[in-house]
Amino acid sequence: MAEPLRVAVRRGSILECVHEVHAVAVHDGSVVADAGDRSLPASLRSSAKPLQALPLARAYEGLAEDELAIAAASHFGTPEHVEVVRRLLAATGGREDELDCGLQDGRPPEPVFHNCSGKHAAMIAVCRDSGWRVEGYRHPDHPLQLALHEEVAAAAGLETAETSTGPDGCGVVCFGLPLERAARAFSELEGLEGGERIAAAMRAHPVLIGGEGATDTALMRAQPQWLAKGGAEGLMCAASTDGVGVAVKVVDGNSRALRPALAAFGAELGLELPDFHEVPVRNWHGEPAGTVSLL
Repeated sequence: MAEPLRVAVRRGSILECVHEVHAVAVHDGSVVADAGDRSLPASLRSSAKPLQALPLARAYEGLAEDELAIAAASHFGTPEHVEVVRRLLAATGGREDELDCGLQDGRPPEPVFHNCSGKHAAMIAVCRDSGWRVEGYRHPDHPLQLALHEEVAAAAGLETAETSTGPDGCGVVCFGLPLERAARAFSELEGLEGGERIAAAMRAHPVLIGGEGATDTALMRAQPQWLAKGGAEGLMCAASTDGVGVAVKVVDGNSRALRPALAAFGAELGLELPDFHEVPVRNWHGEPAGTVSLL
């Protein structure tokens, strides 16, 4: 097994802490690069959103690219993001009072401002197209969540019984699977029915996927031939136009280690991210106080 990556946080001459990071890349079903344990269990969380958006792309051929992109987003709740969520609802017959993603601390007390509102708008749309009740769409026994479980498992080359499930922060089902299978799912995304539209939308609208300063947004801006989607607890998944899928996981869940790890691992794959190699740490005065970089 290849050694995992180690990302150090330094403050002046002090080595403050070290994050262990595991990574794997898959192409045509085979591992082409790895660092650490490719079988490490990973919770996809929001990294599953591009896969969860596939039924929307298949059901609604007339949706605009930005409306598809917001379905795969963990957005910052800016006016631009919220406007696109509202347009997605309007285009598919949904209403804001149907959004069951909860309220998010630090944002206006309306579900449309939640970072998962685009995904939930898409889920409501798929329910309508499929003839399923909208009420309860986020619960694990709802036909929508059962169908999405099958969607994610199939993309990863697994049976549903081989994937773990749990409740996500916004209340829908989230999925656990080995890191290699997460990379495989992203390598397959563009070849799945509806996947080409989701991939094109993400690459065309990186700021909708996260927002200014988000790592997935910054990666796609730096390398437009790639798409990327972050998950909670230090996970990042990405895919290139030629079908390389990547999954990177910080073991302790701290996402500050992702950029240096992506820069180091991505260099093996032609994913050049020069601005990711060293992330500055600043104090409350805005002064340079340290760095986050590969050990």
